[in-house]
Amino acid sequence: MRNSGKIIIGTLSAIVFHYTAATLASENYKSAPSKFAASYEHIDIEPKWIGDNKLELVQPKSFRRWVFIGSPITPNGLNGGGASFPEYHNVYVQPKAFEYYRKHSKWPEGTIMLKELQLTGGKVTEPDGSRYESSGRGYFPGPVNGMDVSVKDSTRFQESNGWGYFNFGHHAPPYAASTKVMDIASCAGCHMANASEDMVFMDLYRPLVTPLELPEIR
Repeated sequence: MRNSGKIIIGTLSAIVFHYTAATLASENYKSAPSKFAASYEHIDIEPKWIGDNKLELVQPKSFRRWVFIGSPITPNGLNGGGASFPEYHNVYVQPKAFEYYRKHSKWPEGTIMLKELQLTGGKVTEPDGSRYESSGRGYFPGPVNGMDVSVKDSTRFQESNGWGYFNFGHHAPPYAASTKVMDIASCAGCHMANASEDMVFMDLYRPLVTPLELPEIR
């Protein structure tokens, strides 16, 4: 009888375990947000969520005071007049997320990478869209004209490798107060296929993310 009782208890435990595992496996943030809340313990400025299931991002404030990590540009004049991203991409990240990456070589949950777009400015004088300044011929910053944001949250964005992508408008400020996550094909898909590290094109930002080596003072 004792062995029979142990067998029954063991069988019930196994059933409960498999049921729980199967239930959790079939759920995600959208189906059970309270069970999948992300922890943002390593950042100082958290993303703010509103809307159904907290999947709409509020525009980050004072981002120009964050850490600037790079500004790639692919001008129209060097891409047959039809570059996909012809503006400067001025990219900022929260200070503590930046420090965490330097220490651990990975971006923490809650990282916000904010890209403010900036047109090339001034009167173009050359066929490739460049012009002259006192420093020489080149491409020079003009008006800002858009904001894109990515947020690392492995619970909300399981289907896109832990990052969600948001567009606050491709136009002059003011940008949208909040916006919903873009579908994977609109932005995340390119990062999934081409980004060098954790959905981020780190090769473009590593020079400014890497600590500067200082000479010895003798």
